[in-house]
Amino acid sequence: MSDRLARVTLMRLAEPGDAVMGRLVASRGPEAAVGQVREGHPDPEFARWFAASHCQTGSRRERLTDRLERMFASWAARLETAEPARDLDEGERAGARLVVPGDRGWPTQLDDLGDSRPHALWLHGEADLRFSCLRSVAVVGSRAVTPYGTHVAAEFGAGLSERGWTVVSGGAYGVDGAAHRGALSGGTPTVAVLACGADVAYPSAHHSLFAAVRSQGLLVSECPMGAHPTRPRFLVRNRLIAALSRGTVVIEAALRSGALNTAGHAVALNRHLAAVPGPVTSETSAGCHRLIRQGTAVCVTTPEEMVELVGAMGEDLAPEPRGPVLPRDRLDPETRAVLEAVPARSGAGPATIALAAGVDLETVLSCLGGLAAAGYVERVPRGWRLRPGKPGG
Repeated sequence: MSDRLARVTLMRLAEPGDAVMGRLVASRGPEAAVGQVREGHPDPEFARWFAASHCQTGSRRERLTDRLERMFASWAARLETAEPARDLDEGERAGARLVVPGDRGWPTQLDDLGDSRPHALWLHGEADLRFSCLRSVAVVGSRAVTPYGTHVAAEFGAGLSERGWTVVSGGAYGVDGAAHRGALSGGTPTVAVLACGADVAYPSAHHSLFAAVRSQGLLVSECPMGAHPTRPRFLVRNRLIAALSRGTVVIEAALRSGALNTAGHAVALNRHLAAVPGPVTSETSAGCHRLIRQGTAVCVTTPEEMVELVGAMGEDLAPEPRGPVLPRDRLDPETRAVLEAVPARSGAGPATIALAAGVDLETVLSCLGGLAAAGYVERVPRGWRLRPGKPGG
């Protein structure tokens, strides 16, 4: 059995993210791991590692050994029905391709997952996964999204894509879907990491969205072809979303939210984590506010701020936010002082204005002429006053 066939087989044997199978593969290699499963029991050295890693002795160690034997028995039962060559053929017929560790298209940042690293990935789409994820941001959040969350997610997706950053998300309802749609408008690939087979459209209402993602990006799955999603698979796939990206931004997440699970993986992997604040009265933003309050996440409000967080130091700085520039902001200090001294209703003479502004009479006369020409002040019988409708600009 070749390395690729062995890895396709492993996708059928253990659930995604199974760290015990991951350790077996890392220590023995995929072909030898399948061989041990076929035998129905681990070698003594691996059994000792399993017991030691759980820090148990005596009778508890015996029960752990029994547990490991049951795991191998379960994998062996699945091995009886595994047909890796058929899986490869079905994947290729569906238009997908398989990448494994060591391939040129394999994202090496997945190695940070250690024993939870996927055995292989099915990719369905036109983009290059490794290249796309060199500059990538994960955008995650609630499925039960508010109009505010939909708007912000789409703005982040579009803004990141326009700046050449790949948007990685989970293809789900809510924030995920809005982020993908926003990214599609920007021209940069977007990556949807699925909790099912790459040939399964879930949710089914996103069939057209997934078609658009395939044309401009990638659908990614560590599940075998035809596999349907389960709740544990949704949570486990979140580690891939975090690992593939330079950083994660959370947009609308309640206190109990799968998006916070992704945030936890990002922190564990030493990736940047950001959160977008929402209304303080909104339960769907409570998780974001907690991340910010605890100092776990950086508060960001624009795609530019997210790029500054994950980008190259000194090269991807966000513009400093400024308020609107008023015409009076362009006045020199003396003219501005004179303008402040002109009354709004009753007029005042130049001498009175000079005293209030703290400048000489000649300066006041010069400034009043310019201010009148610009429409700030007007002459009245009792002197000068601010022009109605433009009290200082």
